Amino acid sequence: MFNIKQDFLVNQNIEFSKVQVVDSNGQKIGLMDTEKAIELAAEEGLDLVLVSPNPANPVCKILDYSKYKFEMNKRAKESKKKQKVIEIKEVRISPNIDRHDLEVKAKNANKFIDAGNKVKVTMRFRGRELNFVEQGKEIMESFKELILDAQVEKEAKMEGKNLVMFLIPKQK
Repeated sequence: MFNIKQDFLVNQNIEFSKVQVVDSNGQKIGLMDTEKAIELAAEEGLDLVLVSPNPANPVCKILDYSKYKFEMNKRAKESKKKQKVIEIKEVRISPNIDRHDLEVKAKNANKFIDAGNKVKVTMRFRGRELNFVEQGKEIMESFKELILDAQVEKEAKMEGKNLVMFLIPKQK
């Protein structure tokens, strides 16, 4: 079950002595004692719900709380359904990678891009390989050319002993 982030205070749980009241039709009734407002809501067979817990001007609304909670859950579930979760997939290459191996890695990266994911391309330098960072950048450039429907989100940059670049799907 989906829970809404905010539980509202209902009927006897409202701790304010006087509250602004809005009826079930959305009309402002005005400032009144909480007990009187609860009685008014009970007469209509509804609940008094604190919708704005502002200490200076608390606002309560007369409504069917269970129906309201159901609709809030439904709305939250609907908005979650429309969300697109973007994963970050990583492709690791080395500075002394062969052309064919680079093409295979690019093919995998293209699959990730087509699926709508971000791709993090990482090149790890070990030992004396750190002297050849410029060659690594050239390999990254050739890798970038092999990727078809992507644009560079973050250019190749050294982070510690790794050269890192981020690719995202092209905006349509």
